[in-house]
Amino acid sequence: MHESNYDPTLFEARLKPHRSLTPQGFAVLMTVLGGVSFVVGTVFLFMGAWPVFGFFGLDVLVVWFAFRANFRAARAYEDIHLTPHRLLVRQVSARGEARETEFNPRWVRLEKNEDDTYGVTRLALISRGIALVIGAFLPPFHRGQLAKSLSAALQVAKR
Repeated sequence: MHESNYDPTLFEARLKPHRSLTPQGFAVLMTVLGGVSFVVGTVFLFMGAWPVFGFFGLDVLVVWFAFRANFRAARAYEDIHLTPHRLLVRQVSARGEARETEFNPRWVRLEKNEDDTYGVTRLALISRGIALVIGAFLPPFHRGQLAKSLSAALQVAKR
């Protein structure tokens, strides 16, 4: 592929999973949940149903582990960089493992699966029989926006 150091960037994006709960919000939620579970568990303890107290603590622990796993998964991201001569997609997992895939923009096409109810359900770059799914962690609306922007930029690159 021909590429100069002065190729203009036609499209650039960093895709990240959206998380509506901030770490501070998580701390508040866990404090409230822990406090409520302790108070209600204590009431059951005084009523003689002592095993219930342990189950309330177990529930809080399970919720904590679930949110921690969710926050860990949010560390994944994808970088997409398009110039007239190169389309580079760098996908980084939540564990930090990176994979780069490079395409010639003239030979790549953007495949979009769409559902009338849910919107864009799948977005993939296809070239020479290789399909690379992008933005899998994005909600359908954002996948649709990405498809429009990237498709327009690919059209510019193909000229």
